Amino acid sequence: MIIGVVLLAATIALRTATANRHVRGRLTISAFALAAYVAGAGALTYLTISPALRAALGPVLPLLLAFGLINGAVALIVNPYRLDRLPDRFPNIVQDTIVIALFALVATIILQERIFATTAVGAVVIGFALQDTLGNLFAGLAIQIEKPFRIGHWVRIADIDGQVSEVTWRATKIRTKAGNFVVVPNSTLSKDTITNYSEPTLESRIEVEVGASYDAAPNVVKATILAAIRDEPLIMPSRQPEVLIVDFAASAITYKIRVWSTDFAADERLRDRIRSAVYYAFKRASISIPYPIQVEIPGDAAVPSGLDHESAQAVLRRVTIFAALDADALAALARAARTVTYASGEVVVRQGQPGSSMFVIVRGAAAVILEPAGQEVARLGEDACFGEMSLLTGALRTATVRTVDDSDLLEITAEAFRTFVLANPAAVEQIGSAVARRAAELEEMRAAGSSTAAPESPDSLIGKVRKFLRL
Repeated sequence: MIIGVVLLAATIALRTATANRHVRGRLTISAFALAAYVAGAGALTYLTISPALRAALGPVLPLLLAFGLINGAVALIVNPYRLDRLPDRFPNIVQDTIVIALFALVATIILQERIFATTAVGAVVIGFALQDTLGNLFAGLAIQIEKPFRIGHWVRIADIDGQVSEVTWRATKIRTKAGNFVVVPNSTLSKDTITNYSEPTLESRIEVEVGASYDAAPNVVKATILAAIRDEPLIMPSRQPEVLIVDFAASAITYKIRVWSTDFAADERLRDRIRSAVYYAFKRASISIPYPIQVEIPGDAAVPSGLDHESAQAVLRRVTIFAALDADALAALARAARTVTYASGEVVVRQGQPGSSMFVIVRGAAAVILEPAGQEVARLGEDACFGEMSLLTGALRTATVRTVDDSDLLEITAEAFRTFVLANPAAVEQIGSAVARRAAELEEMRAAGSSTAAPESPDSLIGKVRKFLRL
């Protein structure tokens, strides 16, 4: 009894001192077992007990002592004492198995006659009654020891993708992307193929297929796709995306887009963003995504996308720098422009990069951003224009412009503008003077009273325009 009291006091002291909640729980169980041992030993020593009760308590007390010691020893030896966590190689299910195995060994030694008399019959009964449970138990032990996955890993089990939430004696619970729990028995899990998306690294390759017209050159299609997804934040910047031709299908050339991501939970959102970006990029580049065709029936000619000539002319008439042009010049400029569509959040021009076109907002809105701080300095609405200095002089972009809504823009390229001014020579002076005045006004607003360089004169700007456009 004295030994029991000492062990009980030591167990309580160790339980109080440890920072590991799991160790505290196991030492609490050991403390109850040792307290029961002390109580039983005290009863046998100091109380008058019938011989039958004494005979019954005799073999039970050593078992209580052995269980308390084994359970406490395993808790202290296997687990970190100062850290509140379970060791990777010894989760609950493994520790329980060690305790049960050692306790069974000690019980066999203590109760030799009784154990050996009932072992054969008990083993047969338990084997038949608990064959499924034992199968799940041993499979769970194998899973915990081999560690094909851990809590929090994204895996594919039984053709279901999900995140591992818990591994118990009987089953493994995974939480699907839809938020549902799927419980897979460990015995079934041990026979199935397991795909772990979180190991050996968090990097997962996401693949998206898209079809493009046979009329579009493959290198042009690949370059358009790569440019469209270049700024996608869910794609790993350290691994370059790939675009491969995978099939010459009945209606289209099939391209496979392969990107890498560390967020497997966002794979569906990433596929959606890639498809959306490719759609808008194809529309701007006039690359069609063909409909499935079995039999081609001649019909009416396709209606071209974008603004008609009159609507484009009306938009250009409302732009300040084109206000001095006459009706014929506006009509010619409208014929030189083309409509392009950008999704919300796409970058139209990027600061510091070369450019040779300007844009007029027909529908939507865009934000003007100064890099690298990412500060928004202006918000452009319908009929606003940007990029005119790059169009006229080939200057680098002075700011990044990003759409804030799905937007339709009129784009005028340098080559189209050169063709226009060759037929309308007077337009160079008219547009150049208007751009110079607009630049001076913007410079005055930006200066806000501070001393800055004098704005460029219209004559100097027109000279640069003539040189850039080879006039």
